[in-house]
Amino acid sequence: MSKKGILLVNLGTPDSPATKDVRKYLDEFLMDPRVIDINPISRALLVKSIIVPFRSPKSAKLYKKIWNDKTGSPLLHYSKLQHKLLQERLGDRYQVELAMRYQSPSIESALARLKASLVESILVIPLFPQYASASTGSVYEKVMGLIGKWQTTPPVSFINSFHDNELMIKTFADNARKYQPETYDHILFSFHGLPQRQLMKCDHTGNYCLRLEGCCDSLNNTNKFCYSAQSHHTAQLIAGKLNIPKEKYTICFQSRLGSDPWVQPYTSEVVAKLAKEGKKRLLVFCPAFVADCLETVYEVTKEYGAEFKALGGKHVQLVESLNDSPTWIDALEGMVLNK
Repeated sequence: MSKKGILLVNLGTPDSPATKDVRKYLDEFLMDPRVIDINPISRALLVKSIIVPFRSPKSAKLYKKIWNDKTGSPLLHYSKLQHKLLQERLGDRYQVELAMRYQSPSIESALARLKASLVESILVIPLFPQYASASTGSVYEKVMGLIGKWQTTPPVSFINSFHDNELMIKTFADNARKYQPETYDHILFSFHGLPQRQLMKCDHTGNYCLRLEGCCDSLNNTNKFCYSAQSHHTAQLIAGKLNIPKEKYTICFQSRLGSDPWVQPYTSEVVAKLAKEGKKRLLVFCPAFVADCLETVYEVTKEYGAEFKALGGKHVQLVESLNDSPTWIDALEGMVLNK
């Protein structure tokens, strides 16, 4: 029986929290020209001589804090569950494979399994709700580079983004309700950051991105593929679902690297500002991630939580990611069946 192939791709995780494995992961990740989009020689010098040698031991310590001896990193654990649950939902007419853009399981090995199974088509779902060249775009390039070497190529399609997927929005809202959002002083929608130059490269008009005030505040025909604009839209939809008034939430961006300007406002600065204003309890969504990971369970809960308390705040509460929620699996199933 002929099958349709489905390839789920998340960002990646080290094979272990050992420094050597973290170094290997960071090297592959940061050497991607879509991630650090500068001159190749400069990128190699920066990554291999400065970032990876100094960052690997520090990151390894952080990974050890979230690592489970049986299931590994949270990102890999929940990605495997999503793979398993989607396969069960779709049944024998589909073959679902899981890959990571960086490290294991590799995109190359997952595509090889689909090829060996003689699938009639391949649908690639990059597990990034908002489109960015450094994430979804990198998956596109890697997949097509590998499939382009095949002598026969089945029909290949991609999910470009799902920032406004109704069931994804519902999952985040449902996850938040148990914390009673109305009881918090302020709510943050914290997205992974990107350098501003990457946003500007995606502006094909050359005269819109970061040139007009509030250019990302609402989604339109000009910024429809902009990561920041899609992030704002996701946050607005979740806030609307929970009836959170505009004045009670802030959209911000975390995890910046280097000295170049990144998408703003920065989450760390927003957290500090709110603490100085006397806010005591913050509720934080991270809607750029479909699975909890280092950036959510450690960066938000531990790092921002500690910074907030040091400045007089009392509590930072993370809203769990989509993880293995049945409603999120419904969303993935819908992407497949409606494509």
